Amino acid sequence: MTTSAKQHEAMQQNYQPFLKPPPESGMTKFKRFLYNSETGAVFGRTGESWAKISLFYIIFYICLASMFLFLLWLFHFTLDPRIPKWKLDESLIGTNPGLGFRPMPESDNALSSLIWYKGTKKEDYQYWTSSLEKFLDPYRKPGLNPGRGQNIYNCDYEHPPSKGKVCNIDVRQWAPCTSENNYNYHVQNPCIFIKLNKIYGWTPEYYNDPSNLPAEMPESLKETIYQKANESIPSLNTIWVSCEGENPADVEFIGEIDYLPQQGFPGYFFPFENSEGYLSPLVAIHFKSPRTGVLINVECKAWAKNIKHDRKEKLGTVHFELMID
Repeated sequence: MTTSAKQHEAMQQNYQPFLKPPPESGMTKFKRFLYNSETGAVFGRTGESWAKISLFYIIFYICLASMFLFLLWLFHFTLDPRIPKWKLDESLIGTNPGLGFRPMPESDNALSSLIWYKGTKKEDYQYWTSSLEKFLDPYRKPGLNPGRGQNIYNCDYEHPPSKGKVCNIDVRQWAPCTSENNYNYHVQNPCIFIKLNKIYGWTPEYYNDPSNLPAEMPESLKETIYQKANESIPSLNTIWVSCEGENPADVEFIGEIDYLPQQGFPGYFFPFENSEGYLSPLVAIHFKSPRTGVLINVECKAWAKNIKHDRKEKLGTVHFELMID
């Protein structure tokens, strides 16, 4: 019998599987885990074991990714790029639109609604006019909004847009609230632009009966509606807009207000159906003589029979502050 065979036989005779192995230090165990010289295992696995488990996980993740992409592809066919799956009462947005205003304060102060600037030099109001320029660019330059140039239509109350067409909004004619006039910030009589949030398929119910207006509607707006009712071409199918000071002091400080091009959003912009090139209608609020050096709280409301006003939930209303030093 050879020497190696004798050694192997001796080891078998001395091997006792039920006996506790001799104690080893933690460092010895850790080194054996990193590399076991007897079996050639690295981190507890031999090369063959590592190859098998690597192949398993490669196949597993390829199958998992393929199944995800396949389901995503199927889900794509259940969606329409223009029409939301859930609309009106079925959606989280609901059926009561809110209002928004521009220009907005800087992004690092997102919770603020204060429009504040000092003086009449260009650098004093540069941020606010630049913000308006950026916001109004699609309105002033139809080519920036894909499809708008070919799909645009000059609408009015007697000529609403046909199916799939969108209405032109020429903000360049809304003097003094124009880019060339610095939106009147240079003379401390600024213009703020108001827009109604879009809700797909929502149709307003208009206050087109001057004898049946809500008691809480401002008297100045009621007078406007009375005047429109007497025109040869009535334009009562309008979501009316009113802006007032929130408190008695604000009412005193806010001064006279002009609405451009009119005091509301024309009804021919609704319902919103996500037609190519559609832009939300705007109303420019021109503060003609606001008191300087004081903070003025302003609240604007949209008026239609199916628009409810809720300050806390920001429904049908928008709040901002104006301060000019």
